[in-house]
Amino acid sequence: MRYLLSALLALVVSSAASAQPVNTGHLTAELVASAQGVVPGQTIQIALRQDIQKGWHTYWRNPGDSGEATRIKWTMPAGWSASDFTWPTPHRLPVGPLVNYGYEGEQLLPMTLTAPADARPGQTITLKAAAAFLVCADICIPEDALLTLSVPVTAAAAPADPRWGPRIAETLAKAPKPAGLAGAFERQGEVLKLAVTGAALKGADLAGAYFYPFSGAAIDHAKPQAIERGPEGLTLTLTAGYGFQGAEPPKELVGVLALEGKAYEVSATPRALPPVASGLGPPPVKPSTPAGSADLGLASAALFAMIGGLILNLMPCVFPVLAMKAASLAGHGEDAAGARRQGLAFGIGVLVTFLSLAGLLIALRAAGDAVGWGFQLQDPPVVAGLALLMLAVGLNLSGVFEVGASLQGVGSGLASRGGLAGSFFTGVLAVVVAAPCTAPFMGPALGWALTQPPVAALLVFLALGIGFAAPFVAVAFLPGLLARLPRPGAWMDVFRKALAFPMYGAVAWLIWVLTVQVGPDAVPRILAAAILLAFGAWLYGLSQRRTAEGRPAMPMMATAGVLAGLALAGGAVWPAYTLAGDSAPGVEAASLTHEDYSPARLAALQAEGRTVLVNYTAAWCVSCQVNDRVALSTRTVSEALTRNNAVYLKADWTKRDPGIAAELARFGRAGVPLYLVYGAGGGEPAILPAILTPGLVAKALDTAARPG
Repeated sequence: MRYLLSALLALVVSSAASAQPVNTGHLTAELVASAQGVVPGQTIQIALRQDIQKGWHTYWRNPGDSGEATRIKWTMPAGWSASDFTWPTPHRLPVGPLVNYGYEGEQLLPMTLTAPADARPGQTITLKAAAAFLVCADICIPEDALLTLSVPVTAAAAPADPRWGPRIAETLAKAPKPAGLAGAFERQGEVLKLAVTGAALKGADLAGAYFYPFSGAAIDHAKPQAIERGPEGLTLTLTAGYGFQGAEPPKELVGVLALEGKAYEVSATPRALPPVASGLGPPPVKPSTPAGSADLGLASAALFAMIGGLILNLMPCVFPVLAMKAASLAGHGEDAAGARRQGLAFGIGVLVTFLSLAGLLIALRAAGDAVGWGFQLQDPPVVAGLALLMLAVGLNLSGVFEVGASLQGVGSGLASRGGLAGSFFTGVLAVVVAAPCTAPFMGPALGWALTQPPVAALLVFLALGIGFAAPFVAVAFLPGLLARLPRPGAWMDVFRKALAFPMYGAVAWLIWVLTVQVGPDAVPRILAAAILLAFGAWLYGLSQRRTAEGRPAMPMMATAGVLAGLALAGGAVWPAYTLAGDSAPGVEAASLTHEDYSPARLAALQAEGRTVLVNYTAAWCVSCQVNDRVALSTRTVSEALTRNNAVYLKADWTKRDPGIAAELARFGRAGVPLYLVYGAGGGEPAILPAILTPGLVAKALDTAARPG
């Protein structure tokens, strides 16, 4: 019996295709087969398996800007043959200013092995191959492997290899293949417009679509590929490579169109672009779930949003407006019913504005705009208009003119002023000025919300609004809290006028934001508009006084309206502001040197093994500026950067930047601030809290710089 079992075991071993892995230094290579044998005259699938060391990569058939594709050379008995590789879809590998195409980790490169018709069943054929790899990280090393594969010849179809059969089949199923797609391209100056249409693209997820050309000379691989959707496909805008610079450009553009989870081979010819491949705008940004980010559900996201809304009341950007509301509630004294109405009106204003902004944000993202929370302050006309609105509020608080009250009430305190419309408007204004801030807990919640269907997203924003409005609504509805507020009196008129100065400070801040976006040429224009508005407000207040005295004031009031309209039109609407270029001056912390962020610069620094601090910020983000002043621009952080040989990158989102928006989304954030620390050893970054301290940042840099 023992001899019989040994003989059966030997038979099983000899009937299976076998190979010996070879370690070349930075990868392990071997030849594997999909079946345990091959029938004469038929084929089986085999593959070159490469298990690449972490942090290293090999290359696709077109390696991109640099590199060299993996090669294999066979030594086979007469009649045996193997096809070329079936290349799986590669990944983009940015290295400094270059972009390469290749593979990381484990990768199978399938081939078709054909046995000759005269192969004899029962024999085992040993196939030999010399494989050549270029394996790269921050340096590149050519490595070689001499590989063998023993394949039994069987009379009948052999069973699939239990380990490699399914793996090879899966690789082949996912590999790019023709799908009846029609391709056309046009050369337009320095760009190539590539249109691809076909049934496979109808209703497909086109976010992140990318074209990998077979020719390394076809396009500039490092340049982005803009996507334009159409009802039956898409059009990609590519930067032409040196292969299209000659007098006779190629007659064909061939490559792989990679979508989310799918890839197709595409062959395009030079001809007019079909209109069905464009017209619907770019696809919406589809952020990926970041490493280290919580996978929140609706309940958790809503809870985080509500907590973030509560904390948002403490952020410096909303203090002026909330102080106004506190003074308004104090003005009601013992009028509990009036206070409740005021609190409800304020809460409704907050919720309506939060939901309106959220609905607009969701609609813009669905239309393809790479925008996030605080998006309205990325448009100079909105910033200019908000500055003029804050100025008008400040002038009203200073008593230059009145809203919702007669002149006879001037000096009698705030109790006679305002009304439900004023409380509602205060809620609206509070949300508008709060939008640039991101409080703790808000970032993950909003980042999660913007990856969900509209109903779930709106529920999260509703929870944020409830948290934001809750403290003042609670004060209005709880007599014990309302009784603790100061009693109405003459002091309130003085307090009201004092509150005008934080509003004037907000005007100065918004003008500074405008100069960062547009440049110093914005200053005379917005200041001229402010003078017109102030003069109009003064005339309006004068007309109110004349009306109260029974004298005619309509011409003066009409003049005030014209001046206000001219101020708004000239300061915010027409002519359109021109965004400053990348070299537009901004405000930099003198004690902390930074470089401008770009994915290429980050990749280059990581390739050098440097620790990197990335600050996603914006001039209109007050919490960002506070963190910059009290935490980042400090001796503690500066010394930590120096001793760790670390680099500080600043990703400025003051002006709309789809690349930065996509990076924020990748880390589950809908807005700024976001602080990342990349370790010297590579890998995913550490995400710092939204509220920083110098010690916290320094500790993160020290930890990231440690080996391992």
